[in-house]
Amino acid sequence: MSPPVFLAGTDALERDRVLLDGPEGRHAAAVRRLRPGERVDLTDGEGLLAECVVAAADRASLTLDVRARHREPPPAPRLVVVQALPKGDRGELAVETMTEVGVDEIVPWSASRCVTRWRPERRDKALGRWRATAREAGKQARRSRLPQVAELESTEDVAERIAGASLALVLHEEAEAPLSAVEPPARGDIVLVVGPEGGISEDELERFGAAGGRPARLGPTVLRTSTAGVAAASVLLAATGRW
Repeated sequence: MSPPVFLAGTDALERDRVLLDGPEGRHAAAVRRLRPGERVDLTDGEGLLAECVVAAADRASLTLDVRARHREPPPAPRLVVVQALPKGDRGELAVETMTEVGVDEIVPWSASRCVTRWRPERRDKALGRWRATAREAGKQARRSRLPQVAELESTEDVAERIAGASLALVLHEEAEAPLSAVEPPARGDIVLVVGPEGGISEDELERFGAAGGRPARLGPTVLRTSTAGVAAASVLLAATGRW
């Protein structure tokens, strides 16, 4: 069985003995009930992974001896998924599965046809749920480099991302070019836009096209917005050689 992964600061991971306390330490000691001699891995979420062994445990913390360190280089190319806000808790499902497959950044997008809206008074809480989901899914997937979850973006914000990308693709069921035929770049950002339940509007397609976005068809069936991102990301990660 693979050892559990917990988050710790970069400075802590550079020491030979680490005190894991706070929420991560309490979870490791009280919920996972880890004991001396058991294996634990720590990551700073930015590419550094430390292989550790529990030296001592109490009710709320672990003392860990670092046995080895590994640093994962930044991904190339970098995969950014712009995810239109889905209904209900499907947003967290999309974030969880995209994190598990290896997406590097997830951008919540308030598309014109989104059923869900993050009202200003609830925006921070909703964004916090997405970020917490990405953090926990990243640890579960044993990622040493956790995905970023950006602030909520408008259509104009997304168009600016598209303009700065090495490759930008907009999923659309009426596109002629299949996603599997796209040749990805070796470096830079690949920006993938996933529309809402109601589809991407003509105005949004036109704006994204003007910024350099290319429409692409994922397959013969129409997927839910909460599952289209992970399916498309899998295709692109395989094409780039990252899978």
